[in-house]
Amino acid sequence: MLHNKTLSAASCSWFYFARVPKQLGKPAFCPDLKHKVNVLIHNTGNSWEECDLSGQKLKSLPRELLTHVKGLDLQRNKLKRMTGISRFTNLMELNLSRNKIMEFSQEMSNLCQLESLYMNQNNIRLIPEGIFPHLRKLKFLKLSSNRLSKLPSDINQCTSITHLDLSKNCLQNIQPLVGLPKLKELFVEKNQLTELPSQLFQNSSCELTVCKATGNPLRCPPEEVCVGGVMDIQSYFHQMEMNPNTHSAWTVKTMFLGSSMAGKSTLCRSLREGKPMAVAVEDRTEGIEISQLYTQEVRFLLWDFAGQEEYYLTHHVFITPRALVILTVDLASYSIVDPDSFKDQLWFWINNIQLRVPNSVILLVGTHCDQCRDQEEVMEKKKDIEEKVQTKLANRRMVLERQKKNLQENLNVSLFMDQLDELDCLLEYNLKVLNLLAIDCTKTEDIAKLKSHILTCILSENAFLCSESILPKSYEEVEQVIHSLVALEEIPQHGIILLEELSGLILNHVKLSRESLHSILRFLLRYLHRIGVIIWYEDISILSDRVFIQPSFLISMFKSIVRHDLVQQLEGVSRDLLMQEGALVKQKFTWVDDLRCKGMLHNAAMRILVRRELEKLVVDDDDLIEEVVGTKKEKGIILTLLQYFEVCLPTLVRSPLNPQAQDFIPGETQWVSSREAKRDPDEACLFPIYLKDDLTVRHKWGEDKQDDLSVQVYFLPEIPHGFFHRVIVMTCSLYPTHWVGREQCLLCCGNRLALVKQKNKDGDWYIEIRCRRPEDEFRQSWDLILAVMSKLFVLSGQWPGLTQQVHTPCPERGCPHYFTWRDLEEISNTDFYNLVKEEKLVCQGGHTRRTELIFPKAK
Repeated sequence: MLHNKTLSAASCSWFYFARVPKQLGKPAFCPDLKHKVNVLIHNTGNSWEECDLSGQKLKSLPRELLTHVKGLDLQRNKLKRMTGISRFTNLMELNLSRNKIMEFSQEMSNLCQLESLYMNQNNIRLIPEGIFPHLRKLKFLKLSSNRLSKLPSDINQCTSITHLDLSKNCLQNIQPLVGLPKLKELFVEKNQLTELPSQLFQNSSCELTVCKATGNPLRCPPEEVCVGGVMDIQSYFHQMEMNPNTHSAWTVKTMFLGSSMAGKSTLCRSLREGKPMAVAVEDRTEGIEISQLYTQEVRFLLWDFAGQEEYYLTHHVFITPRALVILTVDLASYSIVDPDSFKDQLWFWINNIQLRVPNSVILLVGTHCDQCRDQEEVMEKKKDIEEKVQTKLANRRMVLERQKKNLQENLNVSLFMDQLDELDCLLEYNLKVLNLLAIDCTKTEDIAKLKSHILTCILSENAFLCSESILPKSYEEVEQVIHSLVALEEIPQHGIILLEELSGLILNHVKLSRESLHSILRFLLRYLHRIGVIIWYEDISILSDRVFIQPSFLISMFKSIVRHDLVQQLEGVSRDLLMQEGALVKQKFTWVDDLRCKGMLHNAAMRILVRRELEKLVVDDDDLIEEVVGTKKEKGIILTLLQYFEVCLPTLVRSPLNPQAQDFIPGETQWVSSREAKRDPDEACLFPIYLKDDLTVRHKWGEDKQDDLSVQVYFLPEIPHGFFHRVIVMTCSLYPTHWVGREQCLLCCGNRLALVKQKNKDGDWYIEIRCRRPEDEFRQSWDLILAVMSKLFVLSGQWPGLTQQVHTPCPERGCPHYFTWRDLEEISNTDFYNLVKEEKLVCQGGHTRRTELIFPKAK
């Protein structure tokens, strides 16, 4: 799989690896295995005898293998059983990862000298009792990416273990781990754990320093506690002991999504008020509106997302896992016979949710039933929608299964193990789309029926939503203090407060030490951020010291810039606001023209729009306004967030393009953008979403040529909406000279150009990167392509429901064949340009080309 490592452009020159077509590949398995074994066994000079038989397509252990070896690497083979492994009683290190092993053999108990065991990425479902007590010297054990549902009760007799990786299994209980005296590092991410044993963390002899447990439906301790590490987990259990009157909190973030005018705001407000609440057209949602609904059982955080495309661009900032999604469908306008109706009103939203948060629960709600002809029409449309949804979900699964089968049919399947693992993960995700509930929003009884139905869904789907958290009483008290501080106006109305200041205010109201509060508060902020009560950008260093107690305030700032009617908003800026920025009326017309024609919004215009929004909210704190809006010398909070989330790209309005500028070669050139060296008051931000076409890019690039270097990155099941917009922002940030269109961008590095464009051919979505064929030196052109690819892979990691493959099409005109790139993870420390030794390659159609035209190769 194209693993998503966070790479800079400077590091990408060694990151990639290409695969020679399978019909050309030399046999990976030596016919004379005995000779190969003898060759591979060597002495490393430190009395270790090692044997490397990785990637040899072995289906069983070779009889020729000498039993005195101390290190044995059998990863990436086709082993299903470990028959005969008991012969190797001197083994100290054994690597059986990436095989097809289903049984943890009893023979393993004979390996009493074993210190390191790798059995990750197999199909192990059960580990028998009676094995681990014999492995007294085992220190390192990796069992991640298997199918384990339980652990043997005697695993805690493996007393030397210091590192244990059980992530990506099906474990529901890790109680057997209690009693491991030397355990220092524990990894149990992505299992089915609802609780962690308190004894693992409370024992006075506990040596744990690392515990990773995210990706589980944890109730005790909640996942947000685990994010903080061992010390926060220990603090949680300590507070549980100190405050036995624990509180079980049921809080559900409920996101209302759907097309514009589908009735999201009406539903949201009606649920909150408990009766029909009509919403006028002019009062429809802009951006996101947040409200709360309290019932006896559950606290709901209602997030009402606007349906216009421009607003969807910022949804990825706020859409989070473990939320109930209510997808509204306007049944009155829905058409059974028009395929675009289903696509626009339902599948667009379901598919993007599936790509972003693939384990979600979606409740379909049909609105505007009162405008349908009769009940028969409503039921007919309900049936059609439910059948089409299930068909689409089944088709998606079929596509993934076919892709997995295609990879498994390669001659050397070991080259694609990571991609196969990723496809397995996608197949395990279980997006749950509940049947459609049709309601008449004008009837009080239908609003009550919807509320009751939602409560039923939450109780039945709690494993998906993870809506219940067990909290010590002290945690609940701290949250109540925060709400009280808001009510008492000790926290400003806008809700922006420094973390240290918030901590000081809370200490005045609770009997906690500063250290205890520090741990509790950081958990609460993560927890409240996830469910939507507050916003805290812990990962953004320049904003991590601020807490946004009122998310609606921050969202109001966002929607002042990212909106469907931005041109009209600019045209309506008053002369008084212009004067506050030191701008003239004629400049406003330049701003409007640049936005319409170039997708560029001047920073001065952004500051005015945000300032105007602040005035509407009656914010009169000059220091805060400057902090949010920014100045000509410093970026404000809003611009920082827009750029951090790749919504826009910093640019200069009149930046001269210099194709003869010094080359920027990743890893070799120390390059500083002129924008970074000195801030210019004439700065702006480029928003590709506001561009109308690709004319400028096509004019600069010209026509595609047959001998262009070309790489195609395919995305399954498709490219998410808004993904390419962010690709443009990220890739253009690499080079100061670039041209941008709506679905294409052109990068310039010295005298070389790279075209990046989004394409859809016969339903296959891919992003193509092209460079002109150089006359002699190929490396610099490939560096340019690889720099773009590094950004693609980093970005794709933010969509867990997405997978990708890389192809190089055959350069011969009209040839449909291509060369497939192999997994990229394992070669990150090698010289990529020397991995493909062949000087020429042949496609399946028989066309011969120099290797450097297909894969990166130094020439």
